[in-house]
Amino acid sequence: MKHSKEELFETLPVPRAVAALSVPTVLSSLVMVLYNTADTYFVGLLNEPVQTAAVTLAAPVLLAFNAINNLFGIGASSMMSRALGSKDPDTVRRSSAFGFYGALFGSLLFSVLCFTLNPQLLRLLGTDSLTAPPTEDYLFWTVTLGAAPSILNVVLAYMIRAEGAALHASIGTMSGCFLNILLDPAFILPGGLDMGAEGAGLATFLSNCFAVLYFLIYIAVKRKTTVVCISPRAFSFKKSIVRGVFAVGVPASIQNLLNVVGSTILNNLAMPYGATALAAMGICSKINMIPMYIAQGISQGIMPLISYSYAAGNHKRMKSTLRVSAAVSETILILSTLGMFLFSSTLVRLFIDDAETIAYGARMLRGFCLAQPFLAFDFLVVALFQSTGFGKESLLFALLRKGAFEIPLMFLLNALFAIDGLPFAQTGAEILMSLIAAVTLRKFFKNLRQNRHAPPADSQSTPPSPGNG
Repeated sequence: MKHSKEELFETLPVPRAVAALSVPTVLSSLVMVLYNTADTYFVGLLNEPVQTAAVTLAAPVLLAFNAINNLFGIGASSMMSRALGSKDPDTVRRSSAFGFYGALFGSLLFSVLCFTLNPQLLRLLGTDSLTAPPTEDYLFWTVTLGAAPSILNVVLAYMIRAEGAALHASIGTMSGCFLNILLDPAFILPGGLDMGAEGAGLATFLSNCFAVLYFLIYIAVKRKTTVVCISPRAFSFKKSIVRGVFAVGVPASIQNLLNVVGSTILNNLAMPYGATALAAMGICSKINMIPMYIAQGISQGIMPLISYSYAAGNHKRMKSTLRVSAAVSETILILSTLGMFLFSSTLVRLFIDDAETIAYGARMLRGFCLAQPFLAFDFLVVALFQSTGFGKESLLFALLRKGAFEIPLMFLLNALFAIDGLPFAQTGAEILMSLIAAVTLRKFFKNLRQNRHAPPADSQSTPPSPGNG
């Protein structure tokens, strides 16, 4: 059933509102998992660990896209939803235009830098004489040519979701994902173009172009009703718009860059154990994405509802949204942890028929999956901070998670237990972060009770810090 923006954000019962926003986002996230997993799966069918390792080695660069996605996608969408709650349509239009053109320029600059510094980039990723050529071929399509469509795909989905049109945001994203899955076997396998990892990159590029085209058509067709504006005339460097978007976007971007650093360190620590171990690490990372993207889909789905409720001063509805989302997310991820722990070998075997890779992967997957229940809670708390304009707090979480806990644990566990210890670094970090999140969440709501007035949508006033209890 279709609901108006006002009904969805203001009067619809919270469980139904959460479902209306989160279910399409979760479905989109699950399809995105298939999309991200498709490259690894079809390349793995070649039973050439070097080709699979190439996709794994390139992953941090693609993960770096999220730095721009978060800067302009999360930043602009949070600003838009808060402006909707404050009944400020001009800010909605200007923040969406700023997000779109900022993402376009940022993605083009990213492509140019990666192309210019390609030799240094390949060394940084940990490639060797065997893995460098297929990694370079994969990056040509996904980054040199593909950064702009990949980033705009995500940023446009964020902005369309911000106005409550979660279904259309998901359809756009999923259309590209399904096309990628259809093109992968035709481009990768010997029965088709037999391009290996390079074919996976080409399929990714074409699918993202298709998704962006869908979103542009959507905005054109809905131009009289949608609040998403990509008109060049609405773009400006108005101080309140830039500050409002960057207040949330910059910390979210830095958070992602830390994820890239962590992923790169993980690959470099695994590299000395050979291409087989690295391939296993990549497969396990892709399997682990399934529950992680579910948790991320739920947390991202409810962000417009939290932003709107916060700006409108409806703190009871905001708190109820978090409670319902946490119950659903934790239940799903606890069940997925049990399944992945018990059937780790079977899951890895779906991707590659190599005994040594399967043995490595089964042990790694058991370590990765234990982090999931804690990760779900952490995602929701960070989504709360991003939705309400507390960018500094979400940045603090990222700095603690990666800088203080996970990365040091990688080196420590690798030194103590070799490659078998690496997957447990994330689990240790998430356990510590969940304890910090619980304390911070309690302080946030305590301070909210003491300050009943939400900041204006332009985020120029300073909200009460959740750290001041």
